[in-house]
Amino acid sequence: MTGVRVAVDVGGTFTDVCIFDDDTKQMRVTKVPSTPHDPMIAVMNGVERGEIDLSEVSLFSHGTTVATNALITRNFPVAALVTTKGFRDVIEIRDGTKDDLWDAYNDVSGPYIKRRDRFEVTERIDYSGRTVTPLDEEEARTLARLLQRRGVKTIAVCFLNSYANAAHETRMREILEQEIPEATVSTSAEILPEIFEYDRFNTAVANAVLAPLVSGYVNRLAGRLKDDGYAGDLLLLHSGGGSMTPRMVEKYPVRLAASGIAAGAISAKHIAQQCGYENAVSLDMGGTSTDIALVADNELRVTKEWQVEYGHPIIFPSIEVLTIGAGGGSLAHIDIAGSLRNGPQSAGADPGPACYETGGTQPTNTDANVVLGRLGTSLAGGVKQLNGELSKEAITRVIAEPLGMELAEAAQAIVSVANANMADAVRLISIRRGYDPRDFALLAFGGAGALHGADVARELNIPTVVVPPSPGVTSAMGCLLVDIRHDLSQMYTGLASAADAEDLESSFTALETEASDRLRHEGVADENALLQRQVSMRYLGQWRSMQVPMGSGPGALEEAVRTFHEQHEREFAFRQDDAPVEIYQLHLAAVGKIPKPSFRPSPLDATSPGEPAERRPVYFGGSGWVDTPVYHRDALPAGANFPGPAIINQLDSTTVVPPHTRAEIDEWLNIRIHLEEVTP
Repeated sequence: MTGVRVAVDVGGTFTDVCIFDDDTKQMRVTKVPSTPHDPMIAVMNGVERGEIDLSEVSLFSHGTTVATNALITRNFPVAALVTTKGFRDVIEIRDGTKDDLWDAYNDVSGPYIKRRDRFEVTERIDYSGRTVTPLDEEEARTLARLLQRRGVKTIAVCFLNSYANAAHETRMREILEQEIPEATVSTSAEILPEIFEYDRFNTAVANAVLAPLVSGYVNRLAGRLKDDGYAGDLLLLHSGGGSMTPRMVEKYPVRLAASGIAAGAISAKHIAQQCGYENAVSLDMGGTSTDIALVADNELRVTKEWQVEYGHPIIFPSIEVLTIGAGGGSLAHIDIAGSLRNGPQSAGADPGPACYETGGTQPTNTDANVVLGRLGTSLAGGVKQLNGELSKEAITRVIAEPLGMELAEAAQAIVSVANANMADAVRLISIRRGYDPRDFALLAFGGAGALHGADVARELNIPTVVVPPSPGVTSAMGCLLVDIRHDLSQMYTGLASAADAEDLESSFTALETEASDRLRHEGVADENALLQRQVSMRYLGQWRSMQVPMGSGPGALEEAVRTFHEQHEREFAFRQDDAPVEIYQLHLAAVGKIPKPSFRPSPLDATSPGEPAERRPVYFGGSGWVDTPVYHRDALPAGANFPGPAIINQLDSTTVVPPHTRAEIDEWLNIRIHLEEVTP
């Protein structure tokens, strides 16, 4: 075969591999257990299990958790921060906020670089970019030699007001590279040329501590793929919904933080468009967590500020994904007040749920689904066999007996709490943003999403649930649908009504020149480059700004102001058309278009699902035990239409079709579950 595309998404429990053949338009999938100590092992195991000949692969795309895990575990190389004299503690003082304001015992975790590794030099540039105090180069060189003696591997250079004039940071980097040629140096003006030193400093520090780890992993993987026959560039998915080559990853490794969770959102957008839904909520439930994203008017919501840990912001555009600790491996437990809880702690891949027989002894969502009959005793095409007796024992011991419940009631309670947690998260990302979830479809995927999707939709009065053909590897498929993308920005403050059109155009042109250079560096032809302008605006006197699209030519700024008023009203329920609007920042998205796979629809020529593979009792809340048909998804043709209840098994997941619903298989082989009792 020729023209094969491969996407690999590393999750907390499984690593998913998606293989698409451009000639036959067929996609096949495989899963292997993740290897947390070295994700590359699982990637190559997936290549081997998928019987992939890398010499025939035209594109290899990868969503990785290496950066995210490093920020969580803080297993960093020896790092240092060099900053303006008097500003050593900016990243420790932060902005004074807490995740829980009223919890006096819950402190924000410390900065990524400890105080003993933060150093000052004499220099000062003011807000306008004027040099107040020149950089003391002798002091800077002495410091560089000290860092070399201390064995520092990576350095963040963060000077005050460097966004207005980066000359001192650039010179400091030159001195460090002369004295410590083996070290990696990240300057804040290059990583994030924006005002607000805390945000800029912390983003640069995160970039610095990740640089050796991420670039080391990426280069090892790229080298291994090349040795095994792959001739193209390895593409790494980043949090903004685009991809990067290893050359750019070395410079901006922090963009790979939250790499994996963006892939599922990208797939959700594609599937929603395929099915004709402009509005959709994605529910990506894996083994450890659930990632929720929102597609409104065919566009994914993007946020400018996000964080892996509270108090440590990363200021790069990122697809807005809300992550909660509700996965197949989430632990059910009773808190000190005697209430049933679910997550956020997880059994993960090791030791795993009790039914895995790999050392886990605490009940999980997976164990509850096994006890209820919703989940069979074989996962991932037989890769993982489940022991239902161990699930029963764990739930009885930890939940049922302490709460005085029957086994099935206890298992249903575990599932219900998980569903309630996910429903609350959907409310946060929809209702809190001014959207009514009843106007959306729910896309349920991930290894466990199809088990819970219909129940979550019913709690939210969402009328339709869509389960894609391979829900367990839908995130991996998202890696096949992304383009190379870079996001650039520049400070530009002033009233929109007084903005000089020529000056504004000149600023955007400078950003476009830099963006085009980046894309060419990554091998993108000019005809495949797309540059998209945006501008951040706010009402005069506001602190927070809102990013809106902006075109070019006469009237572009006036149209952007009108769009700002409309978006402000939708999100905050008010607008002030007569109030002055201030421009805060200019943005440019540079996209290098990559050919996408073309999926082939199936003819709709069937109305009956045929005979089930088996029948088994399944417990449904409100209905009790129900004799339920179990189908193999591969045997359900496009056009099949049948009422619930039903269980649909396949390689990478199980779909639950509850009572009082109707399921159909559409031309794209998605399962669409229509809820019959939705409140208007």
